[in-house]
Amino acid sequence: MPANGGRGVGEGESPVSFFERLKAGLQKTKEALIGQVNTVMSVFRKIDDDLFDELEEALIRGDVGVATSAKLVEELRREARQKGLKNGDELLPLLKELVAERLGSGAAPLRLNEGGLTVILVVGVNGVGKTTTIGKLARHLREDRGLKVVLAAADTFRAAAMDQLKVWGERAGAEVVAGPEGADPAAVAFDGVKAARASGADVLIVDTAGRLHNKAHLMAELGKIARVLGREVPGAPHETLLVLDATTGQNAIQQTRLFKETVPVTGIALTKLDGTAKGGVVVAIADTEQVPVKFIGVGERLDDLQPFDPRQFVEALFSE
Repeated sequence: MPANGGRGVGEGESPVSFFERLKAGLQKTKEALIGQVNTVMSVFRKIDDDLFDELEEALIRGDVGVATSAKLVEELRREARQKGLKNGDELLPLLKELVAERLGSGAAPLRLNEGGLTVILVVGVNGVGKTTTIGKLARHLREDRGLKVVLAAADTFRAAAMDQLKVWGERAGAEVVAGPEGADPAAVAFDGVKAARASGADVLIVDTAGRLHNKAHLMAELGKIARVLGREVPGAPHETLLVLDATTGQNAIQQTRLFKETVPVTGIALTKLDGTAKGGVVVAIADTEQVPVKFIGVGERLDDLQPFDPRQFVEALFSE
């Protein structure tokens, strides 16, 4: 099975085409974030405390978050002073560099269990697009990485959820393992492991019910699913992907913190970036939660979920 060093980000399609789609998808975020930053720098031509105060407010309004905005502005102050900058418009290239540093120098690949079955647990609250994300992830792993994928429908509370996963599994070319409505989700996950091994699959992706952080029994159930997977496959789940809706802005940070208390979240899939002005939250999550964004969704197409490339994201966000 190909290891982490396999195909790079976006291989299997034209990187230019996805970059153009990313730029288009980030347009609202760009207007809300970079547009406000440019306005501040054009009004406050001189670099002084007033400019930095307004710049911090602009970053906060752009959903970069209070803590991250304060750190970015403090670093800008220090760098501007060291470089002897005088004009506000000289700060934008510097801000671009600092944002890129916050996001990391390169893509964070999925952790694959080389030589064995890789188990990916997918979690998140209701309505963030977990099932859709799983279908698109399965397509990516099969088409772009050449891996055989099995899906386990461990969201057993809604028959519609299982039916939806079966539709996405068919689209992505992945077998779907499901139990009856109301079945024990951990038992479905267990059956998924057995089916994946029997079919010689490389990856098992386990869907889970959407759950709110204040539902203690549902959060505890997540822990049970993870324990069952770990008992059946050493080291499983190898990835626990938290699906977040970019349109929720700063609430996505709170969701990340609360899910981390229950399961070891190893990566984030951020959906609906194309429909929001709140994409600046990507920077806040990477900075405050220390959980890498591994996938982003910028549309409804099957291939619109792509591995997150920080450099590509920054270039699209700051592009002319």
